[in-house]
Amino acid sequence: MAKRDYYEILGVQRTATDAEMKASYRKLAMKWHPDRNPGDKDCEHQFKEINEAYDVLKDEQKRAAYDRFGHAAFEQGGGGHGFNTDFGATFSDIFEGIFGMSGARGRSGGRERGSDLRYNMEITLEEAFSGKTAQVRIPTSVTCEACSGSGAKSGSKPKTCPTCGGAGKVRHTQGFFTLERTCVACQGRGQVIDNPCPNCSGSGRVTRERTLSVNVPAGVEDGTRIRLAGEGEAGLRGGPQGDLYIFLSLSPHPFFQRDGADLHCRVPISMVTAALGGGFDVPTIDGGKTRVKVPEGTQSGRRFRLASKGMPVLRARESGDMYVQVLVETPQKLTKRQKELLQEFEQQSSHETQPEAEGFFSKVKDFLEGLGNRQGSA
Repeated sequence: MAKRDYYEILGVQRTATDAEMKASYRKLAMKWHPDRNPGDKDCEHQFKEINEAYDVLKDEQKRAAYDRFGHAAFEQGGGGHGFNTDFGATFSDIFEGIFGMSGARGRSGGRERGSDLRYNMEITLEEAFSGKTAQVRIPTSVTCEACSGSGAKSGSKPKTCPTCGGAGKVRHTQGFFTLERTCVACQGRGQVIDNPCPNCSGSGRVTRERTLSVNVPAGVEDGTRIRLAGEGEAGLRGGPQGDLYIFLSLSPHPFFQRDGADLHCRVPISMVTAALGGGFDVPTIDGGKTRVKVPEGTQSGRRFRLASKGMPVLRARESGDMYVQVLVETPQKLTKRQKELLQEFEQQSSHETQPEAEGFFSKVKDFLEGLGNRQGSA
């Protein structure tokens, strides 16, 4: 069964702002939360869809990927592993979002997943054709070696927060409702550090510049996204690393224009070559060249197809085609003799020499005669 569109699930337009999506999510989460509808499997399914949709659309990078690739962006390791579909969440979690309280839940040892990173890379059309291995330098957060990511000074370790007992939250009863707030003492981590590591100030990570190798496969298109799992920021206090996303853009080419796997180019030819026939050499994207034969009487704008001379298709053993469009160039700055020869040619031309022009002006003549006859009889 096909998955529903995330925007449809949240009941918002694709142009919706973050505030509009958040408001819609809160309203729907209140309505479909399993705690308000115990035993209703349909409500559980609805609540799961709502959380999955909001988890993607609230994140700028995930939303951009979804807008471009749809659900395929998060399939087969595409990054859709972070959905919040925990039905064990208490109903008070929804109230936390509504009343502006922090939604951080207790984490074992204060371990938090690191943020995902984005890197924009520009490549040439030739590099997209053949593929390449590129080295990129990424300033990011890495695990602190001094404390091995724990955040505690060497010889010590974090201890359970005495305020919340390690839960990361404290409960408050207000009338009929029991609300949970993030523990102020440990900021929802469930642990506190009395002796923070001086190297990382207790965060468990430090900023470093890393050099990574990125494999760009042959056939990539403009806007292609490459995901490097676990190469993002290090998590807080030894938490798992985020991912690194490489977004590719292709620089303009001086000769070729790309359309999917096909390549297009325009080549000017002389009026004589177009009339009498001939040929010319054109470069190909693989660095070679090929001969294009121009038949006698070729008209300006005619396209010639060179099979399998285009771009490779990503992850497929096939290639696109190359299309060469010829443009007949009108001569300029003619000498007196050249003008005389052209005038002589014009005088000797017939409907067989220029059939399209003859046919066009014949239709114009018939139209004007018919118009004159109608006006005369009026």
